[in-house]
Amino acid sequence: MLLFLNVIYVLIAASMIVLILMQRGSGAQAGAGFGGGASATVFGARGASSFLSKATKWLAISFFVIAMFMAWQATHLAVGPTTAGQGLGVMSQVPVDPASSAPAVPEAAPAQPTAPAVAPDVPAAPAAPEATDSAPSDPVKN
Repeated sequence: MLLFLNVIYVLIAASMIVLILMQRGSGAQAGAGFGGGASATVFGARGASSFLSKATKWLAISFFVIAMFMAWQATHLAVGPTTAGQGLGVMSQVPVDPASSAPAVPEAAPAQPTAPAVAPDVPAAPAAPEATDSAPSDPVKN
């Protein structure tokens, strides 16, 4: 049913676009802008309701009726009872862990950082040279 309504909805929208673009505006005559005799009859001799405008009116009414019905149906389906995993698609296949639903409490960090374990076959790093407090000598002498 919804697929059928969506197809009809798109066809009505495309038909409305075509019909609206085919119609001439009320001021489309060249003399209307200059105050000529054509400006006295704004909608022409037949009046405002031609075939194109009547068809556009009924297409617009049906467009809005279908839109309101689809919106009502979408909210009506959303309010109904739901089961676990309904409407989740691929995510409905993921198992639910009951322990994960409880809020996680962060564990306390250790007070002292622990030294990384060193493998027995890895040589120890060489000791850093000790810094001296003496000022470096000036290589350039005058």
